[in-house]
Amino acid sequence: MAKRKIRILIAKPGLDGHDRGAKIICRALRDAGFEVIYTGLRRTPEEIVNTAVHEDVDVIGLSLLSGAHNVLFPKIIKMLKDSDAGDIKVIAGGIIPEKDSPKLRADGIAKIFLPGVTTDEIVHWIKANVK
Repeated sequence: MAKRKIRILIAKPGLDGHDRGAKIICRALRDAGFEVIYTGLRRTPEEIVNTAVHEDVDVIGLSLLSGAHNVLFPKIIKMLKDSDAGDIKVIAGGIIPEKDSPKLRADGIAKIFLPGVTTDEIVHWIKANVK
């Protein structure tokens, strides 16, 4: 029996309109053998959580440049828990000040990838931390 591919949802929450980085990540993850679903721009937390549950994903990758991470990320984590989907790992990237990282990790973000990280680092983290 073939092993199931890791399923990853890449999402752009809020009003952030820049998705070049998210598309690069999608392609790198796909090329690494993951199954990738991209939500497109300007998704609500509800849309992201509903899609993640419906698609039975293992990981949600949140990409945000707008500065609303301290509001949107915890809301998504809470909604996942409320939907009995708290086992979905949530990772994040974009423009997230390092000073915000400890609180976001405490809220449930499994890993934050800051600017300058390589796509290989993201792929290796997922392979090592998602079974």
